[in-house]
Amino acid sequence: MFGFKKDKDKEENKENILNPAWEETPEKKGFFARLKEGLTKTRKNLVYNIDTVFNDAETIDDEFYEELEEVLIMGDIGVNATEEIIARLKEDVISECVHKPAECKALLIRSIWKQMSVDEAEYKFEEEQSIVMVIGVNGVGKTTTIGKLASKLKSQGKKVIISAADTFRAAATEQLEEWAKRAGVEMISAHEGADPASVVYDSVASAKAKNADVLLIDTAGRLHNKKNLMAELEKMNRIIDREFPNAHRENLIVLDATTGQNALNQAREFASVAPLTGIVLTKMDGTAKGGIAVTIQSELHVPVKYIGVGESIDDLQKFDSARFVDALFEIDGASVADKKLK
Repeated sequence: MFGFKKDKDKEENKENILNPAWEETPEKKGFFARLKEGLTKTRKNLVYNIDTVFNDAETIDDEFYEELEEVLIMGDIGVNATEEIIARLKEDVISECVHKPAECKALLIRSIWKQMSVDEAEYKFEEEQSIVMVIGVNGVGKTTTIGKLASKLKSQGKKVIISAADTFRAAATEQLEEWAKRAGVEMISAHEGADPASVVYDSVASAKAKNADVLLIDTAGRLHNKKNLMAELEKMNRIIDREFPNAHRENLIVLDATTGQNALNQAREFASVAPLTGIVLTKMDGTAKGGIAVTIQSELHVPVKYIGVGESIDDLQKFDSARFVDALFEIDGASVADKKLK
């Protein structure tokens, strides 16, 4: 018989293999609850259909796997990621001697979690003198993300400077300035229509002179098919490399989860001109396409570092793939990372 362990002693002594020091603090409980609520639409779109396949199937055969594959792809998991998830599931079914469809749901959940696991996402910019450039197309939440990150870093005692390098969008500087005031950090800006690269140059000079811990750079909403804007982004990176070569670099791309597979295409385009070090997925609370988190992390091998499930400061949190899968499948108690077979 297949199932999750219930032995209390083992549950008390087990170690979470993703986060050994992870504890269920009130803050994390609160975010987990918001994440679980935010994934409601995705759960209805994906998990409900997965359950239907498991409940209707009588045997584990080719038809069973084909139906699962279709559900995952329709749930925005992506073709390549789905093929790898199903292949791993087939191997686990054989190795674990599972014979009934209903008994291998936990194997599927575990396979999805493993698919999201890439190299450990490090947050070095919180510990080193760093420059973080935030990029992405219009309307994905770059400015809001920068404001929330600035507030979080400031609360950790970091000296933060924001660079308002989005000089194309009307009122972009004013919006960012409001976030800077709320976060209590300094902002470097220029008039609308100014050269974004010059703003970056001035911001880097200020960060060096004032010994700032983190420089957060807001950029214009760059459409992935606009070559001139991509060239401007490359110019900014060259300036940073030249003027502050010793700074730890981060290029975070902000993606709107509601756009599904288009978000993956955007990330690929940006990666061609700027090496991506992390992904911020916003609007996870308003989409049925949350499965895109699996696709992006597994296919690009770039860690999803933050996930947003609301508008408040606390609704942007560091991403944990185990917690994400737990919330998606409504697993309470021990993480999916700790679930074992009997």
